[in-house]
Amino acid sequence: MNEAYAVEMKGIVKRFGSVLANDRVDFRASAGEIHALLGENGAGKSTVMCMLSGVYRPTEGEICLHGRQANIRSPKDAVKLGVGMVFQNFRLVQNLTAAENIVLGEKSSFWRGPRWMKAKTEEIRAVSERFGLPFPVDRPIWQLSVGEQQRVEIVKTLYRGADIIILDEPTSVLTPGEAEQLFATLARMKSEGKTVVITTHKLKEVMAVSDRISVMRKGRMIAAMAKRETNERELARLMVGKEASPVRPAAAGSAGKPLLTVSNLDVYADRGRKALDGLSLQVNEGEIVGVAGVAGNGQKELAEVLAGLLGWKRGSVHFDGKEFKAASVRAAIEAGISHVPENRMKSGLAGSLGAVDNLLFKSYRSPERSAFGFMRTARNRAWSQSLVERFDVKTPGLDTPVRQLSGGNQQKLLLAREIDRDPKLMVAVHPTQGLDVGAAAGVHRLLTELRNAGRGVLLISEDLEEVLQLSDRILVIYGGTIAFEAKGSEADRERIGMYMAGLREEEEAG
Repeated sequence: MNEAYAVEMKGIVKRFGSVLANDRVDFRASAGEIHALLGENGAGKSTVMCMLSGVYRPTEGEICLHGRQANIRSPKDAVKLGVGMVFQNFRLVQNLTAAENIVLGEKSSFWRGPRWMKAKTEEIRAVSERFGLPFPVDRPIWQLSVGEQQRVEIVKTLYRGADIIILDEPTSVLTPGEAEQLFATLARMKSEGKTVVITTHKLKEVMAVSDRISVMRKGRMIAAMAKRETNERELARLMVGKEASPVRPAAAGSAGKPLLTVSNLDVYADRGRKALDGLSLQVNEGEIVGVAGVAGNGQKELAEVLAGLLGWKRGSVHFDGKEFKAASVRAAIEAGISHVPENRMKSGLAGSLGAVDNLLFKSYRSPERSAFGFMRTARNRAWSQSLVERFDVKTPGLDTPVRQLSGGNQQKLLLAREIDRDPKLMVAVHPTQGLDVGAAAGVHRLLTELRNAGRGVLLISEDLEEVLQLSDRILVIYGGTIAFEAKGSEADRERIGMYMAGLREEEEAG
């Protein structure tokens, strides 16, 4: 093993039963570098890092840290050796404060009294300020935003003395502004000589933040190079094994009759905040309506209203010729509205259950899935297997807890459930978040097929490229109301960006 490397993994093999997840993988990263581990969902990159952080043990191979062979049998061993990992799905106790989560696991951490906890809290605050990771240390986790929760996880690794920090798909849950803040933090870590490894599939971010790049495909390491030696096009080819090109959906015909009409909607969210302010919009049969906007302008609440999760104070919602009088999840399901939520593991899937149970959530009452109060077990497993194959969900088995799947495979399972219901309207919130190039293209095809079959699609996304590429009409939401509307074919990127920032045309001219 080479002492020049902070991390050196050699000949790593990992098998889960008959599934070969990693096939003789070599990986090396130096101190004081940001190293991007790039690959499609299911390429095996997270599995390799889980072995480095002690979550899994390699079936074969060696791990060396700073030139010495390391026997990492558990996450506790990894922490002692200075390795910390921030997972895509955070591992925090919701009813404990941020500071309590960070000291959780220290010997007798909650037996030492309030003075000890106060001193620890100040230490944690100092670490967060040093690395530019602010969050309210005394507030319970459930009251923090997703971005703040990620900062808690990162500070936890730093507070415990990690000099090798692994971040699994770190920007998949962040707004663009939060992602920029994270990149600044990574640069600070690098300047202090820490080794930062990020697993990702986002090419622009890789080129913006990394020093070196390793590429995995189908469980194998394909290439490793310095950033200056490559470009986005070459990395995409290495990732997918062929020249990657975005989906260009066939142009839709003329839209059909109105399917969804929302009029003058006022919605109040947490702590009495007005999330939607007189919002009105329409989705017709056979069209994709894209909603663009900066996070926090009411997108989440709009989707939750349509899914029956959130009520409204004023206004009306008409769907397929009928008026919704009040919020009802069951009524939305029975009316034919499918929903891909913003946070798949919080609102869409049950992480401890397998594929079969998660696929049954919205259809278990139907005659095809149950009879006389009993589930049709054999039929349901066969149906689940067919959906897993059709949507290319990579899982060791139908009973494997979905929290063990990669983010992309979790998303594909969720889409399989929602699309198989043959919805009249698909409300898709960030549907390609956390997906690689190939999987995202597949989602785009599925949404386009729904549109071409005469269904309505409301696409809510912070990815302006996605909105521009797919939408027949584009709406900009700002301050809880629709600030701008344009045909997809006539949309102007700069104009849309101006309205997303809250500027009116007269202000821009002035």
